[in-house]
Amino acid sequence: MQNLDAIYAALPERLLPWYAENARDLPWRHSREPYRVWVSEIMLQQTRVEAVIGYYNRFMEAFPNVEALAGAEESRVMKLWEGLGYYSRARNLQKTAKLLVETCGGRFPDTAEALQKLPGIGAYTAGAVASICFERPSAAVDGNVLRIIARMTADDRPVDLPAVKREIAERLEAMYPAGHCGIFTQALMELGACVCTPKNPDCAHCPMRGICMAQAQNAALRFPVKLPKAKKRVEERTVFLLRCGAEYAICRRAETGLLAGLWEFPNCTGTLSVAEAVRWAEAQGAAPFGIVREVHKTHIFTHIRWEMTGYVLDCAEKPGLFTWADFAALTETYALPTAFRMFLEELEISR
Repeated sequence: MQNLDAIYAALPERLLPWYAENARDLPWRHSREPYRVWVSEIMLQQTRVEAVIGYYNRFMEAFPNVEALAGAEESRVMKLWEGLGYYSRARNLQKTAKLLVETCGGRFPDTAEALQKLPGIGAYTAGAVASICFERPSAAVDGNVLRIIARMTADDRPVDLPAVKREIAERLEAMYPAGHCGIFTQALMELGACVCTPKNPDCAHCPMRGICMAQAQNAALRFPVKLPKAKKRVEERTVFLLRCGAEYAICRRAETGLLAGLWEFPNCTGTLSVAEAVRWAEAQGAAPFGIVREVHKTHIFTHIRWEMTGYVLDCAEKPGLFTWADFAALTETYALPTAFRMFLEELEISR
């Protein structure tokens, strides 16, 4: 037990000076303003830093403060989020912004407990905002941090067990250095992102070398231990790329479930043949007169893999059950999730 205490105690004294010399220059680190930190943390969930930077800069330019986000058109918010995935994050951002403006004058709560009561803010994001913006000793424990601690302590318990995650958070919070809470949170993030990485940890340049138990055992890649992942369910879909003149058919998904409320190309479950696809389009009143192109795409969600067959069909009619948009509107106005946006290149080829 004493050995574990010593490892945790060494984290701040080693990581703070290391971070001061090695921190990356990231746009959301230029300010401790809660709005900017909060948006960045939501964007970074399940998403690489390199992919987020451009989105973050565009988002901040369009919505520079919580009031601007609260007053924005949802379609504009979703369009700027297009391609980042996990679209409920964007909806919860705006929902929280509106709530803060309506009830708190646009001000954020300053504790992790209060932050977690807001839509879309879990323990990790609450800990990050509370520590970085308000100097609270609140741990932000994500996969990076769990990996670091599992390796430091050679902990072979599955890190995705809630009890293990809670224990790690509590031990870390006991070690948060007063006056440097935000920097400590960011130092832990940086160590996991740049040094103690999942597949190629740079143990030779790690500030925790000499005290890390996994390194001492030459066993860094044995940690962290995780519970077995459930196998992804495979779902076959047929996507109808209906073209009438210079416009294409799109529609809105249901307000609940996967990709809720987003725009999509008409589609159905199962893989239809060419003849079946033509009959489907006829039944919608599109009067198809030819298959232009057949394409195949795969998109992987967290728990599902879509295997998609797409048909570009020229049509003589524009049935009113669809919204019709030209190529420019598809790329600039309507927010298409990646699963459907990947078909745009096929439409461009077929123009």
